[in-house]
Amino acid sequence: MPKGRMEAFSDGVLAVIITIMVLELKLPHGASLAALRPVVSVLLTYVLSFVYIGIYWNNHHHLLHATQRVNGATLWANLHLLFWLSLIPFTTAWMGDNYRNSWPVAVYGIVLLLAGVAYYILTQALIRLHGGDSTLATSIGRDTKGKISISIYAVGIAVAFFEPWIANLCYVIVAVMWLVPDRRIERSA
Repeated sequence: MPKGRMEAFSDGVLAVIITIMVLELKLPHGASLAALRPVVSVLLTYVLSFVYIGIYWNNHHHLLHATQRVNGATLWANLHLLFWLSLIPFTTAWMGDNYRNSWPVAVYGIVLLLAGVAYYILTQALIRLHGGDSTLATSIGRDTKGKISISIYAVGIAVAFFEPWIANLCYVIVAVMWLVPDRRIERSA
């Protein structure tokens, strides 16, 4: 079946996720720059989460650009990804208010980890559909960057129970790794 409907639905869900996140931001009490001090952690967590949603949107776009069709398995794999991404506004709000506490930071990492796993599952479902010698399969290759990301998330989750700031640093490192869009598909498409 054509991929257009899945692509449009995913774009819509990601737009709603960003909207929910921005609506969670509370106005500072006061009109001075000092009034921003109590909400800096919330703003920084929002920026990190916005970047993550942007990374997923960008790479999802590239992924679907390299595909010609979808099937039931890819539709479910895509919904699985969207489920984990839809939890980002919740974990963003919780961690933004509690960035020094283990559980909110660990749960944020768990959602990022499971979104990364879900993205991997989606790519594998699309590769199975299009074949091992398809443009998509050769573009993705061994997906070393994706596997490294999942490993860093796992380290961040574990470290969150000892030093939450290091866990947050792990999540930032993964985001920085993916800030430049995944060019593997652009080069081969």
